[in-house]
Amino acid sequence: MHVRLSAPWMDSRGTVWAPGDTVEVDAVTLASLEEQGMVEAPDGQGTGPENTTNTTSTPPPTPKPTDPTKIGPGPGAPPADEPGN
Repeated sequence: MHVRLSAPWMDSRGTVWAPGDTVEVDAVTLASLEEQGMVEAPDGQGTGPENTTNTTSTPPPTPKPTDPTKIGPGPGAPPADEPGN
């Protein structure tokens, strides 16, 4: 089967392939490449208009600052100078 690489890869013969290159591999090699995240998509499952997805990402929300007086183990915790802590 033919796959398009998303990362550089060296085959068993020592040939170095660049990202975007299409290479022919067997099922075992394909599984290994997929496991490593090095395969874009097998032929027939390309990124044609019928398979294109539009995704957007939003940055994570900015965390609220923490009130320094509220940092600690909580009201039910034993004092720090007791043994066993």
